[in-house]
Amino acid sequence: MSIYKLSFKNFKRRKLRSALTMLGIVIGVTALISLIGIGTGMSSYMKDQTASLMGDVTITNSSGGSGITGSTGDSFLNSAAVSQIENMSELYNIKKETQFTTQMNNMQIMVIGMSDWNQLKFNGTPGVVISKSLANELNYKIGSNITVKNQKMAVTGITNEGGDSGAYVFMNVDKALPLNSNKVSSITANTKADPDTVKNQIERAVNGTSALTKSDYTKQIDNIMQTVTLFVGAIAGVALLVGVISIVNIMLVNVSERTREIGVLKAIGFKNREILSSILTEAGLLGLLSAIVGVVVAAVILELGIMFFAPQYGISGIKLTQMLPLWLVAAVIGGATILSVLAGLYPAWRASKLNVVEALRYE
Repeated sequence: MSIYKLSFKNFKRRKLRSALTMLGIVIGVTALISLIGIGTGMSSYMKDQTASLMGDVTITNSSGGSGITGSTGDSFLNSAAVSQIENMSELYNIKKETQFTTQMNNMQIMVIGMSDWNQLKFNGTPGVVISKSLANELNYKIGSNITVKNQKMAVTGITNEGGDSGAYVFMNVDKALPLNSNKVSSITANTKADPDTVKNQIERAVNGTSALTKSDYTKQIDNIMQTVTLFVGAIAGVALLVGVISIVNIMLVNVSERTREIGVLKAIGFKNREILSSILTEAGLLGLLSAIVGVVVAAVILELGIMFFAPQYGISGIKLTQMLPLWLVAAVIGGATILSVLAGLYPAWRASKLNVVEALRYE
């Protein structure tokens, strides 16, 4: 009998014990894959959206805050800066944007002027789109009349986002600018030359401005999501580690129960390294199969999350492949298998060092 057949036979011999040992690793792998997958998927989705929707550069008032969280809405580009930016030969496809806060029915809302409606997921038609939470709070629907800064307008759409998305009114930027005294919050544009070079030119030429390129946004997304992923991954990793440690216990029990059997194997010619390999193979098999099952369970959970929750939060375009990249699957399966083999080292070493005569006498 080969050493590998022996390992598989021992694995199948105690099905319930093996299943319970695997369960701990399956739970750990499922938690690890699910939590890291959410972070990885969100990062990939946000970077794809950034690449496809925003211009090469985004320009804001340097004192008003910028980045993936956007402007604060309380600081605007002055008219001279806007004019200077619009006349720069290095820029084209220039789009002005504005956002400001105001009151509606004693409720504070954020008004956002839209130049590209592809950035927003909503039901209805472009024009005047309100957030789902605002519609729920004030019982508005498509066709309802609302008043923004004494201007009456009809609701043409409602966002698909969840009920906690905030109170927002989105409208065409040409309609929003007059309501905000033609104050511009930000300008997006494409560049005729290298975006980083043009960005530096803008910041040098136009006082009081800050410019960000797509790569700047991508770096900000990576920094934020890496921190979050590392934190949740560490928590889930503890669960996986607990499952792996249980292998040490179960393999020690197995070795103790099979002491006489190991003595027989040594007596008929099995070498110490073959005994060692048998126990390590059994431990690795536990880890490998558990990791595969955990990945499958995590994939099902993530797919269900995409189906039921993604549309509510306006990220229905996110895909399972973004949340479950091959590198993550390979890393978790490989890591769980290696950790399981390491966990089986001591039991395997102990089994290989058993004295043949004492092992045969063991009851």
